[in-house]
Amino acid sequence: MPAQSTAGLPPENASDIQPVERILHDLDAQWSKAAAAKNLEQTIGYYSDDAVVLPPNGPSATTKEAIRKLWQDLLASPGFALSWKPTRVEASKSGDMAHVSGTYEFSINDASGKPFNDRGKYLEVWKKQADGNWKCAADMWNSDLAASAPATAEKK
Repeated sequence: MPAQSTAGLPPENASDIQPVERILHDLDAQWSKAAAAKNLEQTIGYYSDDAVVLPPNGPSATTKEAIRKLWQDLLASPGFALSWKPTRVEASKSGDMAHVSGTYEFSINDASGKPFNDRGKYLEVWKKQADGNWKCAADMWNSDLAASAPATAEKK
């Protein structure tokens, strides 16, 4: 999918968004729909060949295989639901790189089968490819929820 970018205006002002930013805003929204539909191939297809994914509380995924495994495990998780919404898109003056940030909502069942709901923010770096298409080169997210307190060691 070819994409272009705009200069960091909020997506809610659709008429004010520049073409490249509009394209990236739309690509990111389509990507969210693919993940929500649990479409693995489409979901991982938004990443560049050299992409890195930096999930919270886990190791980086720096190969196509590692990114596939990360998403495969996520999409197969009981109670999985995910959506995100871009709130800011800003392109470089050269027009070949951009960043997208926004908010997400995520649900999954915990080990006891009880739903766990999360919300937070994300940041993506997009690069224009040689063929003119845009791909995500770096993807990271983290929760707005307070971190759980570490378990204390029992006294002997």
